[in-house]
Amino acid sequence: MTRQDGTQVVVKTTHDVPPDMFAVESEGLAAIRASGAMRAPQVFAVSATHLVMEAFAPRHPHDREVPEFWERAGRALAGMHQVRGEQFGWHRDGWLGSLPQRNAWTSDGYEFYAEQRLLRYLPESGVQQILDTTQRSAIERICGRLPELVPPMPPVLTHGDLVTGNLLTAPNGRPALIDPAVSFGWPEVDVSMMYCWRGDLVPNLYFTAYEEVSPLPPDWRERAPLIHLRELLSLLAHFPDRPEVVQAAMPLIEHVIKTFT
Repeated sequence: MTRQDGTQVVVKTTHDVPPDMFAVESEGLAAIRASGAMRAPQVFAVSATHLVMEAFAPRHPHDREVPEFWERAGRALAGMHQVRGEQFGWHRDGWLGSLPQRNAWTSDGYEFYAEQRLLRYLPESGVQQILDTTQRSAIERICGRLPELVPPMPPVLTHGDLVTGNLLTAPNGRPALIDPAVSFGWPEVDVSMMYCWRGDLVPNLYFTAYEEVSPLPPDWRERAPLIHLRELLSLLAHFPDRPEVVQAAMPLIEHVIKTFT
């Protein structure tokens, strides 16, 4: 779709969504743009039923072989993570997929990640359907051990749903992000998603470039499956009746339980 000024736009619409979902998404895109480090689409119109925004190009399947793009993307994410918050959370709750993302302000990053990012999924019917009592109890024990397992990190502006498909290319070739679930959280939330979610599509130089701007605490790769647990629980909560999703997620969840309890 093309505006009168020639700008290419895309209209995002979905049936039966919460009335504030697109407004929350628009606000998240604005926060990413305001960082000055990472591009995100400009929003031209937003309502309870649709979002009209600047159109960006999907990455080419062979982009993994283009080092300049991945270096710029890694540095841009690290630059976005230089935006610090005073606390963990966000001024309003948001959405991760079709489920609420709880963002109550919290001064303690371990409490925030345990309560608002992990434990909040255990009562979801999809998680109850797939995980047994022993597995859910193990995740509760992991939450109690987070201060031993995760080094202190500041609250930074995070995209919150940084799967590789949400990394696009702006018209000028700069990396750009879409479909955010923003909050001030641990920087490893975004990094772990890029590392664990189809990490075969992301070359190592992406992470090297990130650390040239913002070094991560030691052993982040070993810790990434633990930080990625939030995304795995979200998948079970959303898609408990899709065998391919459950079959992909469960070995990873079992690995986290075995490694970190």
